Amino acid sequence: MTAESRLVPEDLIQAVILREDDAPAGPVPAMPGIARATADEAVEIARKASALGLPALALFPQTGPEHRSAEAQLALDPGNLMCRAARAIKAEAPGIGLIADVALDPYTDHGHDGLLREGVILNDETVELLTRQALVLAEAGYDVLAPSDMMDGRIAAIRTALDEGGYADRLILSYAVKYASRFYGPYRDAIGSRGVLQGDKRTYQMDPRNAEEGLREVALDVAEGADMVMVKPGLPYLDMVARVKDGFGVPTVAFQVSGEYAMLACAAEAGAFDFEAAGLEALACFRRAGADAIVSYYAIRAAEWLSDPAR
Repeated sequence: MTAESRLVPEDLIQAVILREDDAPAGPVPAMPGIARATADEAVEIARKASALGLPALALFPQTGPEHRSAEAQLALDPGNLMCRAARAIKAEAPGIGLIADVALDPYTDHGHDGLLREGVILNDETVELLTRQALVLAEAGYDVLAPSDMMDGRIAAIRTALDEGGYADRLILSYAVKYASRFYGPYRDAIGSRGVLQGDKRTYQMDPRNAEEGLREVALDVAEGADMVMVKPGLPYLDMVARVKDGFGVPTVAFQVSGEYAMLACAAEAGAFDFEAAGLEALACFRRAGADAIVSYYAIRAAEWLSDPAR
């Protein structure tokens, strides 16, 4: 009765890492209980999520080294895994929202989110490619385009392209406050980027020591047309979730990233605590900080816990 915030299934977005049908199955390293999903398996995940009241899935592709290239050509292929999964889900579970990761790191042979020349990220050339990628994903059926690359000016470019391309109804979720974090490690394993990443991403992702920089990034992206903004990672940066929500009043999403999941799941396996109790506590902290939605690798499981009448 006196709780100041509430956590319900409608607050949760399930993160799904996709794999090709012929890619090895099995758990993601360092993420107990998490496995990559084929397009057909993603359809079943979508049905389950929709039945539990989740509003959306956030999809990310695993790409083998043989399909990666310096120019990330596969990102523009309307027959790629992301596009095939979206069409399959929309055909069988049209009520679930789909959020597309707009970035090149799953497709580049150097593992960066941008085009690379002599060790330098090419911002403007990358934005042009991201804009074309966003149009391909919108055509495949994604409701929300989520640029996670952190290039300057990409929100305005993507918004203009979507509007001119007949996709004015598609939303943009900007990864506006994305830190150059160590907590992404298991995810990079999951999408096949860890072994190919050259150097690090500190020239375009944010310094974990900075806060005001993140607020400036949000202001720029909102001015350029972002409908929602993301703070990533989540729990280590709850101060930024609160400051963004309080300062801008826009829909604010937090991403409970792979390293956060790994800490909870591995600690639970070691007997440190009960995963359900600790997992729900962590998600409730996002809501207390002001997050309107939370992307999580255990969103469906959390929705099941929250929907259990015995609780």
